[in-house]
Amino acid sequence: MSRGFARRVLDWHATHGRTDLPWQHPVSPYRVWVSEIMLQQTQVATVIPYFEAFVARFPDVASLAAAEVDAVLGLWSGLGYYARARNLHRAAQVIVQEHGGEFPERIDALRALPGIGRSTAGAVLSLSRNAAHPILDGNVKRVLARHDAIEGWPDKSAVAARLWQRAEALLPRDEPGRFNQAMMDLGATVCTRSRPRCAQCPVRTTCRAQAAGTVDRFPGRRARVPIPERQTWMLLLRDPSHGVLLQRRSASGRWGGLWSFPEFDARAAALDWAAQRCGALAKVEELAPFRHTFSHFHLDIRPLLASPAAAPGQVMEAAGCVWYKGGQRPGGLPRPVTRLLSELGFG
Repeated sequence: MSRGFARRVLDWHATHGRTDLPWQHPVSPYRVWVSEIMLQQTQVATVIPYFEAFVARFPDVASLAAAEVDAVLGLWSGLGYYARARNLHRAAQVIVQEHGGEFPERIDALRALPGIGRSTAGAVLSLSRNAAHPILDGNVKRVLARHDAIEGWPDKSAVAARLWQRAEALLPRDEPGRFNQAMMDLGATVCTRSRPRCAQCPVRTTCRAQAAGTVDRFPGRRARVPIPERQTWMLLLRDPSHGVLLQRRSASGRWGGLWSFPEFDARAAALDWAAQRCGALAKVEELAPFRHTFSHFHLDIRPLLASPAAAPGQVMEAAGCVWYKGGQRPGGLPRPVTRLLSELGFG
């Protein structure tokens, strides 16, 4: 059955597969790698303009390795999950320093790089070098879970092990790269999360979920838990002659390494911080609060606009801050910060 499954998927792909994605022309380990990292937790339509801008600025691994991290994060602004960009940058440096600027051909060496797991490594090697390694991204998990009626949440270790076993067994050794692309395309365009187009599926006649009328049950979902809510005060310290103050966040944690407004747990703490560095404040105004949702919690943001009574003088370098006047940004900016800058006229 494995060979028949692969043949049907490959024949379907020959007519219906996606063959015009920008990372496919030309195809290279570097371009596949960048696209795979960007596509984690992100839709293709969103990724395409980011990918094109990124490879225009950093056309190869050497140029990425030589870049400042602010430049990398700047091109990632708005794409989210910024640890991906930091890992991409670090991995490029390792490839240059330890592998002579060439992508490792062994999957274990590739998986040793920052931010590269088994599926990403398999995608890089199979799609760019036609090496026989399976993949298991979200689209492939969905196709296999439905076809084989594999119960349970796919990220649970026991369920993931079964899915990997099936992905390995179904992989044709003569066309692994095209098969992996076909499986991703099948999940993205036919075996979709909602309203799958089962009538157009090339493997519908052997799909156990389709036969049982239980397609909507697969893949299994994670047990629902309440999403935590957090709150932060963002200090928008604005001076007419200097601009608005931005502060680099620490490398780890939320928005690691990006430039943001100084954040505080309480309104009083924000005003104390500003007074200690700028002296008296001429004006303080609370702007409309809003919510920004991450994958695992809600963040309620309370913007606090304040103006120093006197010119604050030089940039507060000790606090890792810069005065931003608009135009070229110092580096990556979180989406809520971009929104607030636009409201202040610094878009």
